[in-house]
Amino acid sequence: MSLEKIQLPNFLLADLFKNNLVEIAEKKDIIPISNKTISIQNNTPNTSLISDKKWYLGDNKKKITIVVNDAEAVFLKDEWLQFLTNILGACKLNMGDVAIVNFAQTPINFTTLQETTQPAFLIVFDVAIKDLHIPFTIPNYQVQTFNNCNFLSAPSLGVMLGEGEIVKAEKTKLWMSLKKLFNI
Repeated sequence: MSLEKIQLPNFLLADLFKNNLVEIAEKKDIIPISNKTISIQNNTPNTSLISDKKWYLGDNKKKITIVVNDAEAVFLKDEWLQFLTNILGACKLNMGDVAIVNFAQTPINFTTLQETTQPAFLIVFDVAIKDLHIPFTIPNYQVQTFNNCNFLSAPSLGVMLGEGEIVKAEKTKLWMSLKKLFNI
């Protein structure tokens, strides 16, 4: 087998070259993120960002947006991605059905998400609902509907990795909420 014919997935390439392909400017108001105008949260919440890069992982075919908070990766850590892929599989979904946004890398607000990913479902892991500029809060694992979108908030995916009673309890709470969210 020739090494010239190996094709790596986009998310892996982005993770491998995250520090080599992107020039990081010091806190400027314009940062490359997508080919659409994006409003981000910072000191000026309506700051616009313009770029040619895709700023979420997945194809968003079923309008399910998943927001994670991982400062160490472009989208999310490999072990988190594996866990999330397993969760999606249990819900009869796959990566083509969702858009995964890393809030640590792309701190956008709900209005921008509505304009770009048009979520029918918004699942947030380790991101406060208020940080998305949504006018309410919800406790973890509670399903809430607002503005034609179903919300689910949960702690970090990292909390659900490993073994033990606490991990098992968190996974169970997440699964029960997902069953309610997707009518499984």
